[in-house]
Amino acid sequence: MARYHNYYVYICCNRLRTVLYVGVTNDLDVRMTQHLYESDNHINSFCGRYKCHHLIYWEYYRSIHAAILREKQIKRWSRKKKEELIGCQNPNWEFIKTSDY
Repeated sequence: MARYHNYYVYICCNRLRTVLYVGVTNDLDVRMTQHLYESDNHINSFCGRYKCHHLIYWEYYRSIHAAILREKQIKRWSRKKKEELIGCQNPNWEFIKTSDY
């Protein structure tokens, strides 16, 4: 039997919006804080190296299976297709504050 909780597929970027990172989490607040910590402390991770801690896109799911499938789908996309997806929800690519979702 599938268990349902809160899951998010998200895209974050660096300050200049030149690097994109796609991820999945069950707590967007905590995960974005982790990305910020990795960036500030030069942790050897993708987000730490490229300072990707600015949230610019997210989707909500109740099933981890559905969220992971979507994350994998988006990760396979070209940069252009990811940009189009972000633009549908966030046309100006504004950084989303955790209180905004």
